[in-house]
Amino acid sequence: MALDEIRKTKIKKVEELRKSGVDPYPAVSLRTNSIAEALDNYEEWKEKKTVTLAGRIMARREHGGSVFFDINDGSGKIQAYIKEDTIDGGKEAFKLFQELIDIGDFIELTGELKDTQKKEKTIYVVKYKLLSKALLPLPEKWHGLQDVEERLRKRYLDFIFNDESREVVQKKAVFWNAVREFHIQHGFLEVETPVLETTTGGADATPFKTYHNALDIDVYLRISAGELWQKRLMVAGFEKTFEIGRIFRNEGMSPEHLQDYTQCEAYWAYANYEDMYKFLQECYRYAAEKTFGTLKFKINGFDIDLGADWPILDYTEEIKKCTGIDIWEASEKEIKDKLNELQVLFDIENRVRLIDALWKFCRKKIGGPAIVINEPKIISPLSKTSSKNPDITERFYFIIAGSEMGQGYSELNDPIDQRERFEAQEELRKAGDKEAQMNDLDFVEALEYGMPPTAGHGFSERLFSFLMDKPIRETQIFPLMRPKLEK
Repeated sequence: MALDEIRKTKIKKVEELRKSGVDPYPAVSLRTNSIAEALDNYEEWKEKKTVTLAGRIMARREHGGSVFFDINDGSGKIQAYIKEDTIDGGKEAFKLFQELIDIGDFIELTGELKDTQKKEKTIYVVKYKLLSKALLPLPEKWHGLQDVEERLRKRYLDFIFNDESREVVQKKAVFWNAVREFHIQHGFLEVETPVLETTTGGADATPFKTYHNALDIDVYLRISAGELWQKRLMVAGFEKTFEIGRIFRNEGMSPEHLQDYTQCEAYWAYANYEDMYKFLQECYRYAAEKTFGTLKFKINGFDIDLGADWPILDYTEEIKKCTGIDIWEASEKEIKDKLNELQVLFDIENRVRLIDALWKFCRKKIGGPAIVINEPKIISPLSKTSSKNPDITERFYFIIAGSEMGQGYSELNDPIDQRERFEAQEELRKAGDKEAQMNDLDFVEALEYGMPPTAGHGFSERLFSFLMDKPIRETQIFPLMRPKLEK
């Protein structure tokens, strides 16, 4: 039967239910326990004689004057048994159940917990109440949703049938709670910073632009979890802050990239990037252990052990070792020629983006976990210059399974240097580099009041997706999808 015909049939059943005095969508359920609680305390509830459970009907098996069916409330599944000569309301109530209640409907059941002859835990129903009548049928039980796009578009159905998908949702909550716990345990204060900004800062990324009606101005969705705002809090005398929040980048999609996702950023006064990478390393271990119960993972073909030593690698040396290019000596033409030879695509041909493209090629070869340091100053407009070499910065990256999995720096707190770097970034923007950072003079003014030595870090839900060894879209509960065209 076509989907539209099934829906019409179910709407007729709704009408029949109402004629019979049954509300197909009541406001309340009187269940006493979740199914998991009833099963966990099965013997105790058997002695209490009566229990009220509720859930979605997932399967049913007719046996003349009786029906076996399964209900699931998200916490677990239990078999139910209903019989016409024992149900409250007798044959009329049983007939209504047979004819008007379907797989997919939510139902409340009151009865006794008993074992069947086959020793299956079952609720023997003496009374039932319809809680919600479904108008569309569930996918066929054994196949569910096979098409990946359809699974992501109709996640609510995927979660009904796919225990692995449900596990992702549950583990992701544990993961971010563990990250939050770790920061709070180490004295960090959780804060909230603006999502709408007049200038974006804290990353090299293309922002989403929108319009603020009340203020009559253009604004942007933030591209970092409040980096420049949290640094203002350092100026204000807060010593340790962090934020876990949504950020937005108007860029391409890939197994590692999304346009809106969750990120954690933290700032720590009187600390430097070495203090921060040691802290963050322990944070990753804590979150992984809490979420997965292990520090060993198989990711993108790499064997990863977060509990092992993390080697420290030099940014320039890794590029040279991988490509033969010395970024300090090579001309832009030589770098472009090498990128073409390696078949690496690049859109913008300024030196910053060319070096970055080389680095992104090289990092794919690094299994890790590893810590990369000594990034060139021209690529890091917000990090402090190294006291050992004025051409590099005190910035680190974590590399896991060939991808950047977090970063941090000794934050730049020299307002004169910061103004000059913003101006250099502004020139890149004028030349067509949409990812270059905006000149935030308000932030520079805040720095002029003085910010103590500060370290910062940032990492996104990409880390969780890698530990799950899944494309990042499949680890989001409801990823952004292109609207489905009507036929």
